Amino acid sequence: MPDTEAWTVGRLLKWTTDFLKQKESTSPRLDAEVLLATARGCERIELYTAFDEVPSDAVRDKFREMVKRRAAGEPVAYLVGRREFYSLPFKVTRDVLIPRPETELLVVALLDAAKELGVRKPELSIADVGTGSGIVAVCAAKNLPTAKITAIDVSSTALEVARENIISHEVSSRIELIQSDLFSQIDDRLFDVIASNPPYVSESEMKELRGEVAEYEPHLALYGGPTGSELIQRLVPAAAEHLLPGGCMLLEVSPMIEQQTHKIIRDHGGFDTPRTLKDMAGLARVVVAKRAVE
Repeated sequence: MPDTEAWTVGRLLKWTTDFLKQKESTSPRLDAEVLLATARGCERIELYTAFDEVPSDAVRDKFREMVKRRAAGEPVAYLVGRREFYSLPFKVTRDVLIPRPETELLVVALLDAAKELGVRKPELSIADVGTGSGIVAVCAAKNLPTAKITAIDVSSTALEVARENIISHEVSSRIELIQSDLFSQIDDRLFDVIASNPPYVSESEMKELRGEVAEYEPHLALYGGPTGSELIQRLVPAAAEHLLPGGCMLLEVSPMIEQQTHKIIRDHGGFDTPRTLKDMAGLARVVVAKRAVE
């Protein structure tokens, strides 16, 4: 018998949630809501007052196509072209990593370091190395209105995404974008704070990544070398050359390379004893090291 029941917003959400659950989505209801809100051109919360409405054929066609791609493994953030981070909306494309909640700890650590340093120097100079979509640089600029930020990335396409986010958040006057492999294209300028969420996934971990991460997210921003710490081995001495005495280096890491990161910093010298901040799950996430005062 033909299906005569109307495809209302509520029915679409229920059917899609069940469908995505079968496809092993970790957040099927949220995925369904975000995709349908995008197809309707509304905020997700507006769906809750529209359960009995019947979307147009155009909306249903757009929604159906996104659900199909989501079921095949494509991340929701890439499907809708945005992701919230630190309570701010950011554009994302497949040229950049999808912002993750764990990286918010890097922003918190940056703001804490800036607060401590700002007692002596209110106009801080900050470098965001490997800026990607620009989330750390933008959050720093929004929360530190007198700071100047240099956002660095080796990828020109990532920098274009960062540029759009910087413009949309109206902080262009205080963020400079530079294409560079770490500090290779940076002049002799020195920074009060250097923050980085570098690639730190090891070769063995790359082989075990979940399908959607391995297939859709840029490997350039994920792979840190055979052990996961090779890029950090280059970053630490380069950061030391561009960090003011008493300045602070902040590195997001995986728990697997936390101790190796400590060793790299200690072996280099020039830094005080590094310490580790843990994320909400209790996992080692951000390594903090202050440049020694000579």
